[in-house]
Amino acid sequence: MSTIATRAAARLLVPVLASACLIAPAPQAHADGDGASFVPAAEAAKTEAAAHPATSTKHEAEKKAAKKAAKRVERVMSTVRSRAGKPYVYGAAGPNAFDCSGLVQWVYRHVGERLPRTSGAQAGATQRIRNPRVGDLVFFTSGGHVYHVGIYAGGHTIWHASRPGVPVRKDRIWSGSVFYGRVR
Repeated sequence: MSTIATRAAARLLVPVLASACLIAPAPQAHADGDGASFVPAAEAAKTEAAAHPATSTKHEAEKKAAKKAAKRVERVMSTVRSRAGKPYVYGAAGPNAFDCSGLVQWVYRHVGERLPRTSGAQAGATQRIRNPRVGDLVFFTSGGHVYHVGIYAGGHTIWHASRPGVPVRKDRIWSGSVFYGRVR
């Protein structure tokens, strides 16, 4: 059977089969040069959403949650960058001087999240994860104890307040004795 005859037969059979199955044919937007028609993605999505409202609502909720998470990460990173160059002072929690956990606590407080004061307590307040995303926390350990924390900046780097004489800055992760946590 020729291609033209196959297409003609298909155009005749689709409405018959659709009505037999009690399914309305999809709206046709326009035809291309060979007479075949297609439905734009937006119209297909509307048709799918009408047919499966629970799935559509779930998908929209997931998109909304992802957008909210992306905005939060953006706020975390812009907030920590705004502290670049501020001095390290043991026990300081901002806004003009920080130690490591004070910086993390201050940044997350400014995006609406409450974290404990020390790096060990912050480790206990986060969900442990394997694959960090920008904005997650990086905990450095020695002898089974957390001794330092920073905010993951991607590319194996962190923002942190490291030690006296070194201001808040972005550095490469220097140790393999780390684990990652996500603020819940």
